Formats: sequence, structure tokens, C-alpha cells
Amino acid sequence: MSSTAGKRKEIYKYLAPWPLYSMNWSVRPDKRFRLALGSFIEEYNNKVQIISLDEDTSEFSAKSTFDHPYPTTKIMWIPDSKGVYPDLLATSGDYLRVWRAGEPDTRLECVLNNNKNSDFCAPLTSFDWNEVDPNLVGTSSIDTTCTIWGLETGQPHARVYVAGHVKTQLIAHDKEVYDIAFSRAGGGRDMFASVGADGSVRMFDLRHLEHSTIIYEDPAHTALLRLAWNKQDPNYLATVAMDSCEVIILDVRVPCTPVARLSNHRACVNGIAWAPHSSCHICTAGDDHQALIWDIQQMPRAIEDPILAYTAAEGEVNQIQWGATQPDWIAICYNKACEILRV
Repeated sequence: MSSTAGKRKEIYKYLAPWPLYSMNWSVRPDKRFRLALGSFIEEYNNKVQIISLDEDTSEFSAKSTFDHPYPTTKIMWIPDSKGVYPDLLATSGDYLRVWRAGEPDTRLECVLNNNKNSDFCAPLTSFDWNEVDPNLVGTSSIDTTCTIWGLETGQPHARVYVAGHVKTQLIAHDKEVYDIAFSRAGGGRDMFASVGADGSVRMFDLRHLEHSTIIYEDPAHTALLRLAWNKQDPNYLATVAMDSCEVIILDVRVPCTPVARLSNHRACVNGIAWAPHSSCHICTAGDDHQALIWDIQQMPRAIEDPILAYTAAEGEVNQIQWGATQPDWIAICYNKACEILRV
């Protein structure tokens, strides 16, 4: 990732008014360089901001900023690359919230709370929006459960509304669940995996929820924080343990034995993102200020070094996202900065 090349910039940088944590690319065809950013302020009042890059002026501008209770643990645009659904994004924190993006006003569509009997809610650690069926969203929670939500969009009185209902809730782990991700296997609708504080990766099928498959268990039972499926080959997924400097690549056909370990980070890894267009490239980011891109073609032979490295001079990289519809671009967050990097 170089700094300049000809007229086209290789790096665009946006400075937010507050520290950033969550971030996600929009995939709508008419919104090429649009991202949603979530603040990380250690108090109740937090923010979400939608920014867009003007390719003519090379400048980012904030299109919408709205209040959010607590920092968002994840933020995600509806996976609607054809632009046929309403322009929605979702956030997780105390609850799952679905928002309608607008300029300048983004509006809350619905708050999805599965605990109807109590004022107490178990915070949501993460969620995933199903790419094959955008009416499905899965959430993971510290109460050991995963919940699959069904979203409905209707059009009463000429205004589209969004509502949601619980399709299924299951106890997924023995301890807190930290991440959930749908797999593209088997049609891409029914398979998902989760990771959690018990140190296991578990795989589920919505059609057969009476049992799950343990794909991997950390030998020391260290909590697993992140999970990401290969975008092109659903046999592979990546996970990272708490306070670990390495990323573990798993092959679901060979459970319990990592097929590769990516271990060049010099501080703990915070984010993993597979290439949207290639089955053998993955990007990792960590507290060592680095974003690294790896080529894993030679698995199961050891992968010694990344093929590209970028150093964010001013801070620990706490988030990384590879543009789903723009595979030439990776976005990272550190401190108050969001940068998009051409690869």
C-alpha cells in the first residue's frame, strides 16, 4: 500500500470528532465511497456518523450524524448490492437497532429486544446480516445465546416501515458469545458459526438446530473474539483469540486443527477481513499499528510473511473492513481517524 501514485490518491483520511471503533462500507451501487462510523466514548451518549468521499475533490464529508446509546459493538449496512431494499443500516449495543439512512436525517426504524419480561438486557456483542436473505439478521450476546431475527418491510400510508420478530433463539455456548457470522455454504442462508468466551468455534444449521458442530477449541480455552468466513470458499474461516498476536485459519473439513497461523503481528490482533473477490487473501489489523495482507494459497504449508503491510503511524488499528463492492479498497480505524487504502 503506497502513499501516492499519479493523480489518483492511494490513501484518503477522515478525522471524526471522537474516537472510532465500529465501521462498515455501504454496498449500494449508487453510494460508492460511503461508510458508517461508530464512536467509542466511555459514556451513555455515543454517535454514529455516515461519511462519503467525493472522488472529484478527494474530500470526505459527513452526510448524517445521529445519537446512539452506548458505543456500537458493530455497525453494518444492509447487504443489498442491487439497491432494491430500503437504505438501511443496523447497529448492535444494548439492543439491535435498524436505521433508515438519510441526508441529513437518519431515522430509527425499529429496536429489536428479545427480552420482553425484564428491563434488563444482555448486551449484544456482534451481529451479522445474511447476504442471501437480507430479511435475516443474527445477533450474539453475553447471555450465551444467539438470536436469529426476521425483518419485515411494509408500506402502510406510503411510508416504508421495518419491523422484526424472533425466528429462533438458541444457547450457543457455555459462556458469552462474542461474534456470529453466516456462511455461504449450502446456499448461504441457513449456516452460521459463532465464537465465544469458552474458546470454541461452533457451527449451526437453521434447519437442524438440535445439534451444533464444534469446529475448533482453543487448547487453553482462551476466549475467541472474532470470526470471519472466507468470502469465496466457505470451507475456510478465520478466528482470533483474546490478547493474541496471531490469526488462526480453519478448514471446516478438518475440524479442530488449524490449517494456518498468521503470526507476524507484534501486538494483539483486533480485526480480520477476507478479500471479497479472492479466496486466498485476508487482511488483519492490530495494536502494533499495522494492517497486513496475506496470501494463503500455499496452505497447508506455513505462511511466513504478509505480502503487503501498512503502518498507521498515530495509533492502534482497532477495525478493518474490506470494501465488498470495491475490492481495491480497505478501510481502517485508529484513534479518531478512518483511512481508506488502495491495495
